[in-house]
Amino acid sequence: MAQPKGYVNSDFPDHVCSLKKAIYGLKQAPRAWYEALTAYLNTIGFVKSESDASLFIFKSLAVTVYILVYVDDILITGNHPNLVAQVINSLASRFSLKNLGELNYFLGIDVKRVPNGIILSQSQYILEILSDVDMTDCKGVATPMCSSSPPKADDGSPPADATLYRRTLGKLQYLSFTRPDISFAVNKLSQFMHSPSLEHWKAVKRVLRYLKSTTTSCLEIRHHADRNLYMYADADWAGDPSDRISTSGHMLFLGPNPISWSSRKQQSVARSSTEAEYKSVANALAELTWVQNLLDELRYHISNTPSIFCDNIGVSYLSKNPVFHTKMKHIAVDFHYLRNSVNSGKVTVKYLPSIDQVADTLTKPLPKPAFLRCLTKLGVVAPHLT
Repeated sequence: MAQPKGYVNSDFPDHVCSLKKAIYGLKQAPRAWYEALTAYLNTIGFVKSESDASLFIFKSLAVTVYILVYVDDILITGNHPNLVAQVINSLASRFSLKNLGELNYFLGIDVKRVPNGIILSQSQYILEILSDVDMTDCKGVATPMCSSSPPKADDGSPPADATLYRRTLGKLQYLSFTRPDISFAVNKLSQFMHSPSLEHWKAVKRVLRYLKSTTTSCLEIRHHADRNLYMYADADWAGDPSDRISTSGHMLFLGPNPISWSSRKQQSVARSSTEAEYKSVANALAELTWVQNLLDELRYHISNTPSIFCDNIGVSYLSKNPVFHTKMKHIAVDFHYLRNSVNSGKVTVKYLPSIDQVADTLTKPLPKPAFLRCLTKLGVVAPHLT
């Protein structure tokens, strides 16, 4: 190690520099930046959220300002424009800051204001993915995955380019932030990253062909008088033929707007469809509880007790009383906090017919009619519908 050229100290030529500030590329740089930013925001009255470490909240009587941080990209909003401007000026006095004005692009997501809300889109990102795999001119399809022959772990086909497969799936995972319609397909195909085959790669290309036909589709967030939370939870019992582990899916709505969704395999084999659905609803409740805590910190009042909808009538009975104790006593105790939450009045579990279950798109590949029926309910709309 040597002193950099132009900064050599002739009195101490063998000494080296001691780093006093974090710079890009160092392992501890993000931590040091976060600590510096947090310390300064605390001095000007902001408090870090208990639910989300990247959210900072300023509350003073009827005035509220929120700051959302992702590394060095920052969103600032509030109900008092003058105070928001003061916060921006205060940050600029302490840090090197570039004010990009009204929100229109953030972390690869286009944000467009419409009369009744906002539209989130990643159309340009989709085009970049298609270009990366030379599929810009491919033929589109109506669904992201074939419902009659979903991919399997051991399909006997030759191995695919693992690097290309993983890179493409990584991009699709980021895309699913605004496209819940591909969440199940991405989750399913991500299970083969350790050893992808040509059949798995064909399934990835089908997702890309679906994106080709829906490049301009976007997620619509609308103003609405409904201030209630609705959670839809579903499970595909023993849906994976290789290990018979079920897939859970849930989707949370604030009024008509989707705000959180998930598609993932459960951690153990379920002995019945009721057990699989019960676990799915319990996991959905955990997400619902976190969102409730976050909304409380944001001073957003929920009108009524949140509802969880599932299409298994046994789960709705089991959540209220132990009628199936002999069949369900092997379930881990932590899942029974669902029943405790129902008994304490924090949440209600309601039966919903399968045809109205929007979480179906997160647990299994659906045929075209069923997929298209659920698509608009997911909040994914074509531009002409906005």
